[in-house]
Amino acid sequence: MKEKSCLNCGYKISGEFCSHCGQKADTARITPHSLIKSDILGSIWHIEERFFRTLKHVLFGPGRMAMDYISGKRIKYYNLFSLLLILFGFNVLTMHFYLDLNPAEIPKDSAKILQFFSKYSKIILFVIIPMLGVNAFFIFRRIKLNIAEHFIIGTVSLLGILILFLFNDMVSLIGLWQPAAKIFAILDKASVVLLVLFPAVTYWNAFKNSYSKPGLLWRVSVLYVLMGIESLTIITILYRIF
Repeated sequence: MKEKSCLNCGYKISGEFCSHCGQKADTARITPHSLIKSDILGSIWHIEERFFRTLKHVLFGPGRMAMDYISGKRIKYYNLFSLLLILFGFNVLTMHFYLDLNPAEIPKDSAKILQFFSKYSKIILFVIIPMLGVNAFFIFRRIKLNIAEHFIIGTVSLLGILILFLFNDMVSLIGLWQPAAKIFAILDKASVVLLVLFPAVTYWNAFKNSYSKPGLLWRVSVLYVLMGIESLTIITILYRIF
């Protein structure tokens, strides 16, 4: 059997990928068939598969996913920080759509608050990660994770919050259709409760095998108290500046 060489760097190939540069071993001449099947459809499917798989794990096993990511199991997940920016962008778009379609229903005071959160939403949302990371670093110190690893758990938690925010925005948009208003009002309230509780779900899911239930409960409760005080302080300072 003739030994193959990598077409990118010239190194000898013994497996599916080149051990030197990482290029696939089967990079043959591009044909119309390979262009459509592998380069176009294959790349789209690979990106979408990882994207939606990551969303599923964020929603239904956030803590377990975060601990897998920290332990090095990352190939099956979409880049967390890229996903964060994508979800944030979708949230901004849906919020603008809602405000454009429903301006008359928003009271003047509420409109001012919405304008404030729209202006400072990046600061308010992204400061959640360091707040969660630093607080959890001290509260869950038995786990022996460093501050950067706690930031990863905070990032996964924020991803879940953004997904639920996006769901909430979409529910609000559909709720503008009057025949469905009551049903979607209930869904709207339920999604708000879920997004508030999501950090608790994340840390419970991550550390449920490391602490007793009472021990984990009081630690999560302390985390929420600290987060509440810090969030209120930051929002108050920004609102006064605004």
